[in-house]
Amino acid sequence: MPEALTAARPQVATRAAKPVVASLPSASPSFPAKPTRQPPHRQHDLDACVALMRTGSKTFFAASRLLPARVRASSIALYAFCRVADDLVDDGGMCITEAMALLHHRLDRIYAGQPLPHVEDRALAIVVQQHELPRALLDALLDGFAWDAQGRRYETLEVLHDYGARVAGSVGAMMCWIMGVRHPQALARACELGVAMQLTNIARDVGEDARNGRLYLPRQWLLAAGMEPEAWLRNPQCTPALQTVVARLLAEADRLYARSTEGVAMLPRDCRSAILAARHIYAEIGQQLRRDGLDPVNRRAVVPTSRKLVLLACAGVQSAWVGKPLGHTPPLAAVAYLVAHCGGKCPELSATSEVEEDSTPRSVTQRVEWMLELIERLEMQKAEQKARGRVAH
Repeated sequence: MPEALTAARPQVATRAAKPVVASLPSASPSFPAKPTRQPPHRQHDLDACVALMRTGSKTFFAASRLLPARVRASSIALYAFCRVADDLVDDGGMCITEAMALLHHRLDRIYAGQPLPHVEDRALAIVVQQHELPRALLDALLDGFAWDAQGRRYETLEVLHDYGARVAGSVGAMMCWIMGVRHPQALARACELGVAMQLTNIARDVGEDARNGRLYLPRQWLLAAGMEPEAWLRNPQCTPALQTVVARLLAEADRLYARSTEGVAMLPRDCRSAILAARHIYAEIGQQLRRDGLDPVNRRAVVPTSRKLVLLACAGVQSAWVGKPLGHTPPLAAVAYLVAHCGGKCPELSATSEVEEDSTPRSVTQRVEWMLELIERLEMQKAEQKARGRVAH
């Protein structure tokens, strides 16, 4: 489910709703596609959801552009509701109890087929109806939002996994579900990819979170490194001890990225390049953080556009030959309950079953070429804008 699914507003909210590949402006063009007729109100709702996503996660938005049309609309609607729900909990002007009660009421109405008159609710209601999306996944996401609003601290890595499972693993499972994949192994790997992305977010944003009074690093790790968590939070500095903890967290994220890759082979062929692109570029944030000297307090790790272009191309190539898992890998303990909820909702599909793909799909090469061309065009626009700014001054 979060690139992811890094928002435009201050980074004091749940990062998962802003989980997963490049920066796209609000005027970015869409894929040429076979025309489809949507009822006017549905198209209006979808357009509004797209506008919400463009101001949120750049990685999630761009990765969604690589998805086939049959999945893209549902992913946009899902992201929009997650984003609005996160905003409501974090700075909606009401206490956490009231905000959560309202959100659960909105979900009740959505699952009853009677959404409240909000564009994101109406759009999500269509997704729920079309895909029979398990309610437990959205409830888990809301739980994660509540944990954030409560300012929880995380004593161990396992408890941090629990947080990541709710705010990001749930999104991974929902994305897998709307792609039409129900196999427990695929769902487990999707959840673990979400958790890996969340750990990357936490490592990248240590300084920004600390300045907002938030601390996600495992407390036991900090104490073992000789740090006093509350004292450090009052005066966040990049020290060798902190770098040790951040390095450990990135290593754990890398472990989960590696586990998640085998699940990509269980996705429909026309969805694999998008998920691999998101996975590679998010993992690259951790690599960039290492190249920057493991200093998340004084600088924010940003993957250069040139590197994103390489990773996009690699995702396109890799999606054609990624192999299916050879054995059974138990899910991460923190995400097992999400997989169980999904397994209880729908008969399990075999690992080799195929989901019906678009009748006129764009090839992987065409999608990657489109993304490369678009990002190059955006970089040229940025350079021109900077040049005009220098002339103006």
